[in-house]
Amino acid sequence: MANLSSAEVHAQLEATRIAPVFYNADIIFSQKILQACYDGGMRVFEFTNRGDKAADVFKELREFVNKNCPELALGIGTIYTTTEARQFIELGADFIVQPVTIAAVGEICESNNIPWLPAAATLNEIYHATQLGAEIVKLFPGNVLGPGFVKAIKGPMPNVKVMVTGGVEPTEESLKSWFGAGANYLGMGSQLFAIPLTTEEDFAALRERVAHVMQFVK
Repeated sequence: MANLSSAEVHAQLEATRIAPVFYNADIIFSQKILQACYDGGMRVFEFTNRGDKAADVFKELREFVNKNCPELALGIGTIYTTTEARQFIELGADFIVQPVTIAAVGEICESNNIPWLPAAATLNEIYHATQLGAEIVKLFPGNVLGPGFVKAIKGPMPNVKVMVTGGVEPTEESLKSWFGAGANYLGMGSQLFAIPLTTEEDFAALRERVAHVMQFVK
């Protein structure tokens, strides 16, 4: 079961506003990544369902988080089907992120008191997602849509909370552009981890990179 309630997940998102988006089939490596992000100040982490080992790794990460990162909201991304949603809810996902919008997945999340973040790339899709009950809509791919799109949709939809994923960089310039355009939250993937990650010193550097990002957000 989930470690945090829906309200607690939303509170962590509001507090940190950024979530790493990550997948790797190596359990130990994934644990080190997660620990570095947690020690750097992040309290929301999206592991993605992008490989055959995803469920196995997620199960181990759930146990690792329970023991070492009690304040972390650990969610699962790249969920397409209700079968996948149920599987990862049983494994303890605190929230579910989709690259599309599937109403039945939203219903499963609601019945389990788990935040549901479906994806959209047009005004019509954003509106549709909110009508289905999404409190936060993922805008993807961010590198294609751009900050200008976020600013534009905030005109007719000022109250919609959006998380931009794709093309978000761990730099002040990138963060300023997205938050300045009206993004509520940012999902940060490969750009965050685009440094050597082999030695303990490398993971310490990642921790410092995360801490710098979180300090800027604050």
